[in-house]
Amino acid sequence: MAGKPVLHYFKARGRMECIRWLLAAAGVEFEEKFIECPEDLEKLKKDGKLMFDQVPMVEIDGMILVQTRAILNYIATKYDLYGKDVKERAMIDMYSEGIVDLSEMIMQLIICPPDQKEAKISMIKDRTKNRYLPAFEKVLKSHGQDYLVGNRLTRVDIHLLELLLYIEELDSSLLAPFPLLKALKSRLSSLPNVKKFLQPGSQRKPPLDAKQIEEARKIFKF
Repeated sequence: MAGKPVLHYFKARGRMECIRWLLAAAGVEFEEKFIECPEDLEKLKKDGKLMFDQVPMVEIDGMILVQTRAILNYIATKYDLYGKDVKERAMIDMYSEGIVDLSEMIMQLIICPPDQKEAKISMIKDRTKNRYLPAFEKVLKSHGQDYLVGNRLTRVDIHLLELLLYIEELDSSLLAPFPLLKALKSRLSSLPNVKKFLQPGSQRKPPLDAKQIEEARKIFKF
């Protein structure tokens, strides 16, 4: 019997957090081996475990997987969170890419120069309320169902919930004009596996603080 997936990453959200979210939503227990210094990262490279010399990396089902989308696709397929057919998967992929676009903008705030941060936040808020959230609100309105695709839980719902929580951290008022998205957030947050992941003490990671950012800079040299 295969053991628990093992996640290799810095002790922070970053590109691993969406993987943590998806595993948690699928009810999969996982272990984490944190990269705490440059030597930890170098050892993974020297051991041949990082195909492109970068993380996130996940050991799962006897495989060593890198590249976030590849990891997410495997987990979603294995745990039936990737739609019932090729058309649903296409919609899931399309919506997921939009979520990634906005998530990346928010993620990049942590390394934004101080003199550019205010303008960057303003741009992100504008894109959030005028481009991305209206698009997802429209999808929910178009079919009147509880989930984005196929009227059942898929990976894209989990990715969107994660994004909505980040948006609330940025500015809680941004979600106010979108009642269907607020309702979706409430429904998803009540699912047993998701509710458990949202509780204190779970493997969900908090926002980066200044100390963690400095540690990350030393490890990943950015």
